[in-house]
Amino acid sequence: MAIPQGKLAIMGGGSWATAIAKILLSTEDSINWYIRREDRIEDFKRLGHNPAYLTSVQFDTNRINFYSDINKVVEDSEVLVFVTPSPYFKSHMKKLKVKIRDKFIVSAIKGIVPDDNLLMSDYFHRYYGVPEENISVVAGPCHAEEVAMERLSYLTVGCQNIENAQMIAKKLTNTYVKTSVSTDVAGIEYSSVLKNVYAIASGICSGLKYGDNFQAVLMSNAIQEMNEFLAVARPMPNRAVNDSVYLGDLLVTGYSKFSRNRVFGTMIGKGYSVKSAQLEMEMIAEGYYGTKCMKEVNEHYRVNMPILNAIYDILYDQISPVIEIKLLTDSFK
Repeated sequence: MAIPQGKLAIMGGGSWATAIAKILLSTEDSINWYIRREDRIEDFKRLGHNPAYLTSVQFDTNRINFYSDINKVVEDSEVLVFVTPSPYFKSHMKKLKVKIRDKFIVSAIKGIVPDDNLLMSDYFHRYYGVPEENISVVAGPCHAEEVAMERLSYLTVGCQNIENAQMIAKKLTNTYVKTSVSTDVAGIEYSSVLKNVYAIASGICSGLKYGDNFQAVLMSNAIQEMNEFLAVARPMPNRAVNDSVYLGDLLVTGYSKFSRNRVFGTMIGKGYSVKSAQLEMEMIAEGYYGTKCMKEVNEHYRVNMPILNAIYDILYDQISPVIEIKLLTDSFK
């Protein structure tokens, strides 16, 4: 099935959702936009920008149809772009009564479905009956803050149907965003989760005062660990993990000042508890949840993943970051 040519909807109101809305409004005449809170919608209309995220980005609200009712926005849309944080995904979907099997799904969620430990693409296919060729995923390297500033960014769209991937990529391409396409849907999704875990590791090491030399070694080992997991969990003969959607996304998430996962990790490295770090941060660090999910997923595959295991021990078993990172340093080359 080709992508329907009807209305496109953004499903979520955070910073990444706002960045994607900005991109799409450079190529679409208008969009539908689901934001859960009606008060946020009213403030958005009054101010001309998202009142809570990327407030510097001004929108022509005449080109946006806002919804606080998830069922109504799904009824009125053909392409659904999901950009909700993974911890909140199921609570949003529980409100959904409208069938989505005939919609085209785009997941820009950088996480796994909690408890189920399923990739978003697998979840939409298994529980909502959406054909795999009608599910696509979007990944970086791309921070919302740099999209807001219109700094040159790159996205990869993954879909089993490459023509559908190209159609979505065209909608996300403008003067400051370049896109490429791939059929490696699962690989892109798993790498999007793992890079957040490794960014927390990078932040912890920064908080512990490890320098740039060590950070380079950490990232080198992280991409090897990611590659080994992908080769076992979702083997694909022509996958090249040095492509930007894998290595590039890992690097920007591990190094950038805009990376909330790195910030979260830095706080842990400086001695914050998980709860105190979460309370101080205004946005969700997806890697905290991704760490637990991936640890549980890997119990099935049994890939040797020392970085993942170390971050799990620090975040969930309260093992000292000093001890865990020291053990990592002794194993790295």
